[in-house]
Amino acid sequence: MKEINLPQRLTLANTPTPVQRYEFEGAQFFMKRDDMTGMETSGNKIRKLEFLLADAIRKRADVVITCGGEQSNHARATAAACAMLGLQCKLYLWGEKRANPVGNLFLNEMFGAEMEFVNKKDYLLIDEKIPAIIAKYKAKGLNAYYIPEGGSSPLGILGYLESFSECAYLLRKDKIKGIVTAAGSGGTAAGLLLASALFNVPVKVFAVNVLYPKEVMIDKILALAESALAILNLPVNIDTAKLEVLDGYSEEGYKAISPAKIQVIKKFARETGVLLDPVYTGKAFYAYKEQFLKGKKSSNIMFLHTGGLYGVFPKVKEYLGK
Repeated sequence: MKEINLPQRLTLANTPTPVQRYEFEGAQFFMKRDDMTGMETSGNKIRKLEFLLADAIRKRADVVITCGGEQSNHARATAAACAMLGLQCKLYLWGEKRANPVGNLFLNEMFGAEMEFVNKKDYLLIDEKIPAIIAKYKAKGLNAYYIPEGGSSPLGILGYLESFSECAYLLRKDKIKGIVTAAGSGGTAAGLLLASALFNVPVKVFAVNVLYPKEVMIDKILALAESALAILNLPVNIDTAKLEVLDGYSEEGYKAISPAKIQVIKKFARETGVLLDPVYTGKAFYAYKEQFLKGKKSSNIMFLHTGGLYGVFPKVKEYLGK
């Protein structure tokens, strides 16, 4: 691996997370368990927040602003981490205020985050509105720091260099030829793609698209990887051929999940004790099963479990078929 001088970071995640072997429908495979990075802060987002919140503290932030869907795992992890660090937290969430909040919404309230709900049109324009929002905080004597959706910024994706390094022994032994991850904001896939270049390990990154049009997702991932590489200022190149976006696995919509996918989630949970969420990992694992497990005895493609447990609770009726 190239000598890397990383920006300052906090220690918030429980790492390293394990790589475990499973069997499903007759095929054996490896799973990287990044759902085990914590409890309140569980999932892939906290790795990114270690860098982003260190930057917020360095810049003397009083308030951290971020955004996501109403059941955003990133928003919940940010709210929890801000509570740990004594920072105010403001969340802009695409959705509606609930009389009885469950899952991540419940946790956001418990951690004291201020939530503002917006429609999809306004949510898609949130980045443009942030300068004015920050100016309003400044007028109140408060320094606000903005984190884009998913923590997917060039600084944030550096968190996935460590995750990659934790399973490098498998990658170097040629046991693993690729990694499958869900892709919403694209940051985790971008971090993995960057890591494969820095470690000089030719592992392919398969990003299961759950939110944006395919071409938009490709552009997001590559732009993030290139911008993060610019921060590190190292003489390596991002190999675009090592990225493949798997599309068509979220046709039911970002906030919904099809009965076919729920059946796979239930079967996997009952055979392995591992639960997948309805927005990200459930759809990604369905794609993984179809693309890399079906009809095989083993797979040299690893699945990255990025968390999302609390997003299950708003879908209890769908999961239990009631």
